[in-house]
Amino acid sequence: MTSNAHGKQVPTSQSILILGNVTRDVPAEEPHGVTYELGGSVSYAAYTCHRLQVKAEVVTRAGPDVDLSALQAISDCTVLPSATTTTFVNQYTEAGRVQYCYRPAPPIQASDLTADKRACPVIFMCPIMQEVAPDVPGCFGPDSFLAAGPQGWMRTIDKDGRVHACAWAHMEAFLPHLDVLILSREDIDHDLDRLHPFLAHVPLVILSNYREGCDIIRPATTGFQQQHVPPRPANEVDPTGAGDIFATAFLIRYLETANIWHSARFANVTASMGVEGVGLQAIPTRREVMQYLRDNPLSEPVS
Repeated sequence: MTSNAHGKQVPTSQSILILGNVTRDVPAEEPHGVTYELGGSVSYAAYTCHRLQVKAEVVTRAGPDVDLSALQAISDCTVLPSATTTTFVNQYTEAGRVQYCYRPAPPIQASDLTADKRACPVIFMCPIMQEVAPDVPGCFGPDSFLAAGPQGWMRTIDKDGRVHACAWAHMEAFLPHLDVLILSREDIDHDLDRLHPFLAHVPLVILSNYREGCDIIRPATTGFQQQHVPPRPANEVDPTGAGDIFATAFLIRYLETANIWHSARFANVTASMGVEGVGLQAIPTRREVMQYLRDNPLSEPVS
């Protein structure tokens, strides 16, 4: 183990337990058709682990209407039963992304996790639509390292299936257990004051700002400390999953180095490469990311 900047021991684990439901991502022009791409934060996280040479252990829930063979080929995948698979439609407009969610699969609960899963040293909870239950974080041991991408707890759907932002219900059940929280400025409507409830419990928040890089946020005596990490410019083709790639890449590098700034830059580069193609296959390899970092060195600013 290595010590991170806020004193907790960070396990140098070679595997990450990823919790969340996969999705069927269907084309906007064919929302009720049979054509789909495998999606969901858990899928992007598992593929990012695979491309960055880290073992992924996945617990997800899906129905018989989705082919998970590709995900099972690159991860230790436990598929919990469900009559349906969460289905998403993403529409990208000049005003931003509009999402619809249909047939959400049931949540993952603590009772779904076997003893060996509960013993995993590193856990990444990345729900897509409220599907990691509040009793989950408390089932892991005190030495476990817990990270979360809270976007899925901050979403709800209306009667037509349109996805809307909402307050994070039950966040008090999650926050005291977390070692790092990774989210985007979009998740907090670009209002940094909304970070205060998180920082009252979580020692490290990584805030992605999409094309503008990211910020490292840590609690301070008054308010919080903020450190910016610059982006890698990208030739964007498909932004779907960028936040999930970013979060997973940060976590992987942080476990390896315990250096927050360099891990954040590693995440920026990985995510920016991941949007330069379509879908999961656009996620870069570790070799590609490390080569870019060697060719474009940046030093951590002196605070």
